Amino acid sequence: MKEAKMSKQGSVGVIPTDTLYGIVASAFSEEAVERVYTLKKRTPAKPCIILIPSSAYLVQFGVVLTAERQNLLSRYWPGPVSVVLPCGDDVPEYLHRGTHTLSFRVPDNAALTQFLRESGPLIAPSANPEGMPPAKTIEEAKKYFGDQVDFYLDGGTCTGMPSTVIALDENNTPTIIREGRPIKL
Repeated sequence: MKEAKMSKQGSVGVIPTDTLYGIVASAFSEEAVERVYTLKKRTPAKPCIILIPSSAYLVQFGVVLTAERQNLLSRYWPGPVSVVLPCGDDVPEYLHRGTHTLSFRVPDNAALTQFLRESGPLIAPSANPEGMPPAKTIEEAKKYFGDQVDFYLDGGTCTGMPSTVIALDENNTPTIIREGRPIKL
């Protein structure tokens, strides 16, 4: 898909995710990530959720996957749950923003998963300036970002809720950080 290749090469776009429209950029392009922060007027210290096609991609971010942690993640993924995990020391600060943790989600959507296999991991905050309602349609996203993004991928109306964000402590005990779609811990 053309848009997935564009993302991999550092373009910024708006795509439908499994929850809401997201403004996306390659997690491996500092310039593209910083563009997203600027476009959203996002708080600089706040890391973005990273969409990955499977938990196997966590190793690219230095995440240690014990059998217990893998088992726990399989309860939530694929699905609308973003999980905050400690990342490796070599992960660039432009991603973890000084927290030394990253939040990941494996979407439960075949088309999006295929997009991610082609694009690689993407930061994907909701498509709206911070403090404004998330875009539910491409038209709403275009009102927010106009020609400041490189592409728009229309997926109709997205009426989902944001993902629930949980953090795992050193004992792999989950704690809800942000309520989104209802989940069972």
